[in-house]
Amino acid sequence: MSFSSPPEEALDSLVAVLDTVRSGGARTRPELGHRLGLGRTVVTQRVAQLLSSRLLAEDSYALSTGGRPARVLRFRAEAGNVVAVELGATSMAVGISDLSGELLDSVEESADVSAGPEAVLGRVETLIDGLLSCRSRRERQVWGVGVGLPGPVSYSSGIPIAPPIMPGWDGYPVRRRFAERYEAPTWVDNEVNLMALGERRVGLAKDERDAVFIKIGTGVGAGLLSAGRLHRGAQGAAGDVGHVSVVDDAAVVCRCGNFGCLEAVAGGAALGRLATDAAKDGSSEFLANRMAENGVDELSALDLAEAAAHGDRFAVEAFGRTGRYIGGMLATLVNFYNPSLIIIGGGVANVGDLLLASIRQTVYSRSLPLATRDLRIARSALGDKAGLYGAALAAIDELFSRQHLPQWIGDGSPAGHPEIADDATAA
Repeated sequence: MSFSSPPEEALDSLVAVLDTVRSGGARTRPELGHRLGLGRTVVTQRVAQLLSSRLLAEDSYALSTGGRPARVLRFRAEAGNVVAVELGATSMAVGISDLSGELLDSVEESADVSAGPEAVLGRVETLIDGLLSCRSRRERQVWGVGVGLPGPVSYSSGIPIAPPIMPGWDGYPVRRRFAERYEAPTWVDNEVNLMALGERRVGLAKDERDAVFIKIGTGVGAGLLSAGRLHRGAQGAAGDVGHVSVVDDAAVVCRCGNFGCLEAVAGGAALGRLATDAAKDGSSEFLANRMAENGVDELSALDLAEAAAHGDRFAVEAFGRTGRYIGGMLATLVNFYNPSLIIIGGGVANVGDLLLASIRQTVYSRSLPLATRDLRIARSALGDKAGLYGAALAAIDELFSRQHLPQWIGDGSPAGHPEIADDATAA
């Protein structure tokens, strides 16, 4: 059973009731009325609409505090599935979530984003299809798709714009491709934004309103949370800190075409080059032995980390210097933006305590005392799943937003309506 789209004057209260139940803010009709300041008749009508649309269900009775006990309301997270996709420079991950954002299944594998959109997205679709094929016929119906890309994205169009590490991707219609294939509304964002959203909703930043998520992987990027919401900026490019200039050296050339960028001296690719050069020129006996033992011509940031763990002087100094570069950039953000939490994520962030210690020391020593008085700096609680959680939650939040909910609730499902996302805004 479904019902027609609600009139404009009822939409605000309908969205408020749904959001409050699905976030756990209220479980009964009386609690909804008290929490939202709505009259009993209005609450009854909105709940009836949401029960009819099968977005809510009634479970057992709540404990009575006097009088007739109220029925407990439950958001039907199992009503639909969302596809989540996260692409990094050297990896891809896909997952299926329910409507609460809980990941039901996921898979991750190595990838090379520079292979271009046709090859990379073709493999992503194969992985998605594999996950969907393991589910029931009803569960294969996709309500929405969330996609994270490792570069600047125009959120309103779902198109990457001149991404430095993604040759062949500039202007590629990522959103349209997924929307057409899965006949579902699709939203595309920078992957670090989605990591920040994942931490905001189910990770370390759940109770924080102003926080920074910094990803240190092949490149370096940041997701900014302001007043509890993602700050994407006017064009969706906020947080691209990997291309902040940190050294005045024309020999340090970045993939973006400029020189002296943070990513060019502190990203995973840069650390891998350091390790390789140190092995070849004899600066590190440990790394030279590693290269010879493995029979390779190039080493990675992980090799450098292992060298540091064994006390290799070159590696220890390299991570200390890298932490100072990153910490200096973060100190500028702390002084300018005053977050209460900095979350460090990405593959390089997990190489050991040396890098994190150097970042912390630099931030606390170079920021204003008031700005760091209650500041926490910690590793991601979600690890390599942060982006998948964020991708799923981004799509879910859009589906249930005031802007998009009335476009599909009359049909009972957004599946089959990819056009819903065509008017995406950086809300």
